[in-house]
Amino acid sequence: MTEQMTRAADNLNRRFFIDYPFEAAKIIEELPAIEIVDALTRQPAKVLIPAVRKLTPDTTARLLRALPDALSDELLGELPPSEAVRVLGHLDEQEKAARLARLDEAIRKELETLMSYPAETAGRLMNTSVRTFRRDTEIGDVLKRLRKSGMKTARSLFLVDDNMRLTGKVSIQDAALATPDTLLESLEVPISIAVRPIDPLSVVSQAFESRDVLDLPVTDLDGVFLGAVTHEDIAGTIQKDATAGLQTMVGASSEERALSSPIFTVKKRMPWLQVNLVTAFMAAAVVGIFEGTIAQVTALAVLLPVVAGQSGNTGAQALAVTMRGLALREITVRQWARVMRKEVIAGFLNGIAVAITCGIGVFIWSQSIGLVAVIMSSMVLAMIAAGFAGALIPIMLTRLGQDPATSSSILLTTVTDIAGFFAFLGIATLMMQYL
Repeated sequence: MTEQMTRAADNLNRRFFIDYPFEAAKIIEELPAIEIVDALTRQPAKVLIPAVRKLTPDTTARLLRALPDALSDELLGELPPSEAVRVLGHLDEQEKAARLARLDEAIRKELETLMSYPAETAGRLMNTSVRTFRRDTEIGDVLKRLRKSGMKTARSLFLVDDNMRLTGKVSIQDAALATPDTLLESLEVPISIAVRPIDPLSVVSQAFESRDVLDLPVTDLDGVFLGAVTHEDIAGTIQKDATAGLQTMVGASSEERALSSPIFTVKKRMPWLQVNLVTAFMAAAVVGIFEGTIAQVTALAVLLPVVAGQSGNTGAQALAVTMRGLALREITVRQWARVMRKEVIAGFLNGIAVAITCGIGVFIWSQSIGLVAVIMSSMVLAMIAAGFAGALIPIMLTRLGQDPATSSSILLTTVTDIAGFFAFLGIATLMMQYL
């Protein structure tokens, strides 16, 4: 083939990968890696990514082994973190460690964090190398792939859609008795129960006992298949269902128990109570700056807790959602910009709605248009700041290598109080002539 023909073929392949990623993925899955590696290595990683994201994780792992290290590492680094983790689950420990070591340090740490589920959870127990299959795959191809992989742990074949969401399963016994041209979808049965990777052992054990299943699939919140837990995986374990998150959020030690000694309790709580006192003085100092404004318009003192209370609730909501997202691996530190943008927009829209309601109430109470304008504008600003802070604090703590639950509510209260007080009293000072 001449150089011109080769260039034309590469250009056609590039358009195919970009415009028809799912069709390209189907072709990649059906062909041996050795037959397609040459065509793939002629394309940049950004062109291949859309098609690679449509592959089943085991196929992507097989493809990475066949491609040159430079291209395979770039593809792994470009994949969304959750998808990269699913692919790494199909590599042995030695190969996984080698590939992680070649990645950018920030990406490597993020992937290692996602793979390190807490002890005694479904994520730590699950087997991530369990293969998934598309519903339109023939039994003959399935059995051939199973023999080649040597998978002996799972008792079921888990079926996924084009977005890797779990749709159902087929027992291996049914597959073994079917004719080679039978499609998996004709043998598919619904999933009776699935667990999340962060679910504790007590939930996993109860799921096995209540549903009498052989393999328990583990999915994320979007229903994407992550792995499976078998009876053998949880044999001999003790059911535990405890968390220290609620305690650490308010500055209490995770080591403290309901019947701990008073001295132990004081030692663990006192440092954060002192920190809370300092932050309370910081918020009080903001009020002190505007002492003259409050003295002239006493109604401001009545309405000040309203703004602070609403901003505090807004921040608490953003904090809870963000911490849950970090705990369940829905988000990572690299996605901070999207989380910030979402919470700022939500704070703005909620702020407008609450400000309108609040403005009506204040007008009925005070008959002052100026006071209505002050509290409405400050309410919007305070709720935007609170949403931003509620998302920023746990992400910042995670980035610094700290537990995002550690006294986050104390820090959040400080920020929301200062933001609420400053917005309300600052705007009131600027609009004093209208009050």
